[in-house]
Amino acid sequence: MLRDEEGWMPRSSKSSGKDVLSNRSRNVWGALVATMTVLGGTLYAMDGKASPRVDGVSLPALMAPATSTNVEVVFNTKSPLERSKWQAIVIHHTGSPYATPQSLETDARAAGLVGMGYHFVIGNGNGLDDGELHVGSRWLRQQAGAHATGPKSDWYNRSAIGICLVGNGDRGRFTEAQMTRLAQLVDALCRELNIPRDRVVLQDDLVRGSGPGRFFPAAAFREQLALR
Repeated sequence: MLRDEEGWMPRSSKSSGKDVLSNRSRNVWGALVATMTVLGGTLYAMDGKASPRVDGVSLPALMAPATSTNVEVVFNTKSPLERSKWQAIVIHHTGSPYATPQSLETDARAAGLVGMGYHFVIGNGNGLDDGELHVGSRWLRQQAGAHATGPKSDWYNRSAIGICLVGNGDRGRFTEAQMTRLAQLVDALCRELNIPRDRVVLQDDLVRGSGPGRFFPAAAFREQLALR
């Protein structure tokens, strides 16, 4: 109701209904805008935590015939290739059926590292395509890794290239595409950097039970390398 000079007088019922509806509309829209603002900020924060910026490049899964020429592009590094620095190769597994460069980056940072500790990651179709090769920023910048464990981990992290297969080699076999890509990559690295084939080791060789697991075909893989 409104008050005039003589006292209180009622509004028309039609005008009152419009005002009530208008007030309710403003309240609803105000609440909706506030909710969307908070939700948007929350999603932005969650996205920032779940998907950190990851430097690196990916080589599509088996993009050419099964020859080592597929992986020659990995030698186009951002920093000059330090041939004398790399003296060995260590093969790992993620220990999980799914992984992406982003998830590995997040795990590494949670462990106190400045970024993913591997130089290369090979996908199994869960997160990365089957046989897809991710070239990490440590390799592109020719930086030491943070992948090896055991008594000689310091030397291996400084002087060895870390290659990680997505999957758990204690629970199942790696895919054919992964093993083909791994053989291509290791062969190319050994030839280009003059790394002896007997210096291609498994993390299991450094610390028993640490991967790439009992289902990794070590004997067949070494035989395949010897024939290249």
